[in-house]
Amino acid sequence: MPHLTNLQQNQMLAILPTDVQDRLCPHMDLIELPLGKVLYESGDTQRYVYFPTDSIVSLLQVTESGAGTEISVVGNEGLVGVPLIMGGGSTTSRAFVQSSGHAYRLLGHRLKDEFNRHGALLQTVLRYTQTLITQMSQTAACNRHHTIDQQLCRLLLVSLDRLEGNELVMTHELIATMLGVRREGVTEAAGRLQRMGVIEYRRGRIQILDRTELEHLSCECYAIVRKESERLLPWINNVNS
Repeated sequence: MPHLTNLQQNQMLAILPTDVQDRLCPHMDLIELPLGKVLYESGDTQRYVYFPTDSIVSLLQVTESGAGTEISVVGNEGLVGVPLIMGGGSTTSRAFVQSSGHAYRLLGHRLKDEFNRHGALLQTVLRYTQTLITQMSQTAACNRHHTIDQQLCRLLLVSLDRLEGNELVMTHELIATMLGVRREGVTEAAGRLQRMGVIEYRRGRIQILDRTELEHLSCECYAIVRKESERLLPWINNVNS
């Protein structure tokens, strides 16, 4: 059983009142999330919710042919498994680990019991759900109207916000999967950023050299989602910036 102080590694858990943490903590397990692990597939009946600590989970909308496009990401600011809490039990998206690390895993019915107390957790999850909806709608607009270069910048910034430091572990193939574009397009876009001195890419590792310029080169989608998240989720103000 994790100690209460360890829950501070996930920002959503950290801001919950102590009595809520006391009820949830005994039922949580800290698990490893290796890169590429699938937490659930489209249509799966979900049993668990996950609170990432130092990992990032990508939610992908998958077509019948198997192609996917990222619709939102979850890091240590939130949780994976909102459909289970909301009563749907399953969703049409796939959740897979974009950046390896750890997460607290909790049986969904344990969280639903707390959710149904209509206390602090209810308010917190509802506000977080609104940020996910904002992410999804803005990502849909971004994928339709903005260039691969802008989408890549947005993706790098969103990922950077959810990790410590300025280095990301991402292959071009993984990025292409998340953006729903050809790998060659990602390679060309990353090459342009590297020549401009914004990033350095080596063997699946991307180091951000100039975050300010990366934000400048990104479309407005990143700033819109970031601003809305800060408005709704005051606990994320400690995320890297």
